[in-house]
Amino acid sequence: MGQFALPLRRGLDRGPSRIVLGEGNRRVVEALQRPENWPFRTAVLTGPPRSGKSLLARWFAEQAGGEAVDEADRLDETALFHRWNRSQESGTPLLLVAQAPGWEIALPDLKSRLGAALHLEIEAPEDEMAGNLILSLAEEYGLALGEGAAAYLVPRCERSYAGLEKLVQEIDRLSLERKQPATMAIWRAALEAVLGSEQPKLL
Repeated sequence: MGQFALPLRRGLDRGPSRIVLGEGNRRVVEALQRPENWPFRTAVLTGPPRSGKSLLARWFAEQAGGEAVDEADRLDETALFHRWNRSQESGTPLLLVAQAPGWEIALPDLKSRLGAALHLEIEAPEDEMAGNLILSLAEEYGLALGEGAAAYLVPRCERSYAGLEKLVQEIDRLSLERKQPATMAIWRAALEAVLGSEQPKLL
């Protein structure tokens, strides 16, 4: 498991420079490293919000020399079809990232072409990946979590990428607001703020 160091150039947005590997995304990362095996050198990547789709697309474009189109499901379908044709002519691998689940394509030519592409989906994080995500997000925020944070938070938190990010943001906010280190009292308060009555009551 652990973290997979992405050789990304840091821009003005100061976005994340690494992604956490786990069972939820391992197949995706392995496939992105072998675009020569994709049908028609085309892949379509989908996944839950905040799961690292755009980050993986940036990494793929840099390390594989391919073309990555983020939010492809929001683009004009005719223009996207022409991009697919150009990639076929040049032999350039093409990765299309769809932000919304269940991408419905109306243009028949594009629908048939992408139907034959490799379809990759990022799945929900399992326990170990969720723990590593919490620690990685905390590091990105410059937040020092107390010892045992992941072991305490993982069984109690929402098991989604967006939910984990929201939890870490709340821990960071409360720690700064109360001027206290992010230890168990802050973890509990953040869980209550994020989940309310839905928080699992564990010992």
